[in-house]
Amino acid sequence: MDYSKLASDETIQKTVETLVKNGFAVSVVNSAQEAKIKALELIPKNAEVMTMSSVTVDTIGLAKELNESGNYISVKSKLSSMDKAAQGAEMQKLGAAPEYTTGSVHAITEDCKVLVVSNTGSQLPAYAYVSSHVIWVVGAQKIVKDMADGMNRVWQYILPLETERAKKAYGLPDGWISNPSKILEVGRETSPGRINIIIVKEVLGF
Repeated sequence: MDYSKLASDETIQKTVETLVKNGFAVSVVNSAQEAKIKALELIPKNAEVMTMSSVTVDTIGLAKELNESGNYISVKSKLSSMDKAAQGAEMQKLGAAPEYTTGSVHAITEDCKVLVVSNTGSQLPAYAYVSSHVIWVVGAQKIVKDMADGMNRVWQYILPLETERAKKAYGLPDGWISNPSKILEVGRETSPGRINIIIVKEVLGF
């Protein structure tokens, strides 16, 4: 299975229809630049926003805009200025409950299951419930048939790539291996429109 291959237009449309029926707001765009523009349209100036760790969000320049432009209240910037030893509990609350949250996911199934895996679980509370607005930017190569296919995508394709990325980014030892220790599956959004999914017809992220 080639998990780097973009889904067909037919598959994208089928997936969008299923997501919308289950309470997600969905947009389809052609490029990374269009995805950035669409995401910024969804976030008011001066809004509080947390950019979760995401190769996709970094690649399209969304994280840089949200954290460095001065047009938004960046939770990530605030967290970077705090002392984890003395303010750990406060930092956890700030990261878990931002007004707006941006990030990506690891797979979307054709029958409406969204899969997010995490080593620490830090992004999962905001995604699942606490954040009032969630924006996921997702390359169309992440659309898969079902959950079994999604988990195969995680283990066979994502983990080796994420292991190498993390080792370089954080200076981890050669033997370190990334681990999906916590997994979130979202099949329906009970507050319709709270989660916006921007599907991009480009290979973005892992």
